[in-house]
Amino acid sequence: MAITATTNGAAAPTHAANGAGNQAGRDHVVVFPFMAKGHTLPLLHFATALTVHQKDLRVTMVVTPANLAFARSRLPASVRLAVLPFPSLPPLPSGVESTDTLPGPDLYPTFLRATALLREPFADFMASLPAPPLVLVSDFFLGFTHRVAADAGVRRVVFHGMSCFSMAACKSLVTSPPPPGASFHLSRMPEHVRITPADVPDTIAKIGDAEDPVTRFLIDDIGESDPRSWGVLVNSFAMLDEDYVSAFISFYQPDARAWLVGPLFLAAGDVPERVGEQDPEGCLAWLDEMAERSESVIYVSFGTQAHISDEQLDELARGLVRSGHPFLWAVRSGTWSPPVDVGPHGRIVRGWIPQRSVLAHPAVGGFVSHCGWNSVMESLAAGKPVLAWPQMAEQHLNAHHVTHIIGAGVRITAAGGVVGRAEVERKVRRLMDAGDADGQKMRAKAAWTQKAARSAVSDGGTSRVALLKLVEELQGSYCDVMVANKDRS
Repeated sequence: MAITATTNGAAAPTHAANGAGNQAGRDHVVVFPFMAKGHTLPLLHFATALTVHQKDLRVTMVVTPANLAFARSRLPASVRLAVLPFPSLPPLPSGVESTDTLPGPDLYPTFLRATALLREPFADFMASLPAPPLVLVSDFFLGFTHRVAADAGVRRVVFHGMSCFSMAACKSLVTSPPPPGASFHLSRMPEHVRITPADVPDTIAKIGDAEDPVTRFLIDDIGESDPRSWGVLVNSFAMLDEDYVSAFISFYQPDARAWLVGPLFLAAGDVPERVGEQDPEGCLAWLDEMAERSESVIYVSFGTQAHISDEQLDELARGLVRSGHPFLWAVRSGTWSPPVDVGPHGRIVRGWIPQRSVLAHPAVGGFVSHCGWNSVMESLAAGKPVLAWPQMAEQHLNAHHVTHIIGAGVRITAAGGVVGRAEVERKVRRLMDAGDADGQKMRAKAAWTQKAARSAVSDGGTSRVALLKLVEELQGSYCDVMVANKDRS
């Protein structure tokens, strides 16, 4: 299978051009993200952060052809891209190489199986390197990468794309299924942490169903690759998440550790800039018109994967209008039309929105969010409270973390059906009304997390130190690992 290695916009060098011998690997980091935007973006930021703060490192990002342009546009020129051919696996359409391009959720299990077929081309890529790299950082869903790295004598650091809180909760739930009742304590977690059955992710709830295709993938294709990893890279920071590290890292091999290096977009220096930023819908200019009413606008987005029914979109539109607050709303549906006139203070956008810049805008005062972890981090790093409306995966746990533990938001009450306009109006007002005591507390907590996030990635901050120590410890033990591998062979 063909493997293409390219620089970020320059002529393609061969792997051998980077040197020979063990020293050639001691400064080389390989990063392999799962093909979902929420998993890929933070690892693009991680690769960038490495080049910013560890200028003597060489970084290679592994991608597939349809994801090449997305990665190239978001990486510095110094990061090399290794392109692996994406496997063909009908009925998955040709060219569908990211979860956000799937025609429907029913193809997700097929997509997972297709990614597992990347093992052979990835092994070929690793074998083509002149020396084993310093480390492989790869996504949890790419379980085969652990075995390939182990065969090459390379340590693997796993990335989940979740917080320490959610990882600890998931691992606790797998080993200790939830008891019946309204709420329950999670084993190994601090005593104050209690969740409800509604917070349990679907994949965890189905973990005992051997016929479920996603469960089969987790067991057969990922298996023990996660707990056998050398460590865990976490897109979070100590002041937000350190209380839950011991609760999840105990499920890993002895001496495994967690590296809290986030928020990764801040660690990469990716601070929103107005000049030359991609904003095809003119969202920032529209927000400028709203700026005289500081923190008056509520931003609404459910990410790139959640499917929201037309009936629910109707109720959300009516609730937003009835709240009386201006709103900027990212809608993925290309066919739905609002059932009410949103007026000049309501803006519905169906194209690309520069989310971090929107959240950082002074006119924005809150975020109606599905609570994907990237969105949570972006909102809190901008100091904006969250109206949590989780949809899938670990988002219910993230919502619990934000609203009940951190206190920087409020949660939509959903009883499994369509959330009505009255509930939307009530919760938007609670989040956004300046005179509301609850709203003031949420804003204060969000402001605290903003300060803590920026402190974490600053010089001497916990996340900056963790990133430097990760590389330092890997390099300090690299020669010992190479000698041990030589003796073993």
